[in-house]
Amino acid sequence: MQNLIVLLVLLIVVVVAINYIWGGEQKEDTIDLQNELLKNSVVQVSVEEDSIENKLERILSKISGVGKVKVMITYSESSTYQPIYNENLKLSNTIEKDEQGGTRTISEQDNEKEVVYKENNDGTKEPITKNIISPKIEGAIVAAEGADSAETKTNIIQAIEAVTGIPTHKIQVFKLEVE
Repeated sequence: MQNLIVLLVLLIVVVVAINYIWGGEQKEDTIDLQNELLKNSVVQVSVEEDSIENKLERILSKISGVGKVKVMITYSESSTYQPIYNENLKLSNTIEKDEQGGTRTISEQDNEKEVVYKENNDGTKEPITKNIISPKIEGAIVAAEGADSAETKTNIIQAIEAVTGIPTHKIQVFKLEVE
C-alpha cells in the first residue's frame, strides 16, 4: 500500500515537473463558421430557350429591304455555370508562451465546400446555380436577301452591333442565295 502511495506522489511530481519544464501556457481560440444556404432563398437563373441568333433573324427580317435572313454568331467559349456551395470554414489560432517571454502563434484554416443539389421529380440531382456567365461574342455572319443594297447592309451591321456590342469589323453581311 505504501508503494502505491509513493508511486502516486511520484507520478504527480513528474506531471507537475513536465508542465513546469515546458512552461507554456496555451490558449486556443476556435471559430467555427458555417454558411448554410436555404433552398427556399435560392434564385434559379433560367436559361433562355430562344437563342440570340433566332431573335436576330426575326427582327432583321422585319427591317425594310432585308427579306429572308440567316444569322450565325461565334463565341469565344461556352457558357459557364457557377453552382451554389454549402461552405464550412474553420479557423483555429493557438498562442504559445515560453518561460523566456517569447510567444508563437499558430493559425490553421480548414475550408470545406459542397455543391448544393436539388432533386428533380424523376429522382435525378441537379446542381443549383448562382449565375450563368454568358460567353463573349466574337463575331457574326449574316446572309440576307437584300444584302446587295449598301443601305440595307449598313442597317444590318448597325442592328447587330447595337444588340451584341461587337465592333463592325467583326460583322460580315452577304447576299442570301435563294434556294
